[in-house]
Amino acid sequence: MCEAALFDTWGDYLAALGLPDHGLDLPRATQTNALMLAAFERLGIALCDRALEHDLKAKERVPIERRLIFAFDLPAQDPDEAAFAPRFDVLHRTFLSYPSRLGPPDRQGKFFALYEGTVARHRAKGAAKSRFSPEEAGWAAVCYGLVRHPEFHLY
Repeated sequence: MCEAALFDTWGDYLAALGLPDHGLDLPRATQTNALMLAAFERLGIALCDRALEHDLKAKERVPIERRLIFAFDLPAQDPDEAAFAPRFDVLHRTFLSYPSRLGPPDRQGKFFALYEGTVARHRAKGAAKSRFSPEEAGWAAVCYGLVRHPEFHLY
């Protein structure tokens, strides 16, 4: 009497344990795909927005050492690039894992321009209502930019 066995070969046992089958394993893609980029885009925006709400907009002030992403205080007045730099460095280290001064020389200036442009658009007459202040929206935009940065997507 021949019954169909659940496991006929060692390969069946190994597959049941979750071990890879290198004969069927496909090589890794050499580029990120659109689905992965879209997922990072949506997750990154959600992360930046929620972290801003947690770190900077909480009803009770969160100590800097317990903040998730925005481990700095907002300046009392509009920052110039010198006041922007240390705050940008915190975000740069968080997302790209190294000090911003080691990046390309124009990177900080470009992100400062992004910050200033976002603040200006949020302050403009007739601007759409936002749950963030112009300054908070500026920092959120910097966070979005770093989440979208190609160095962040390297794996």
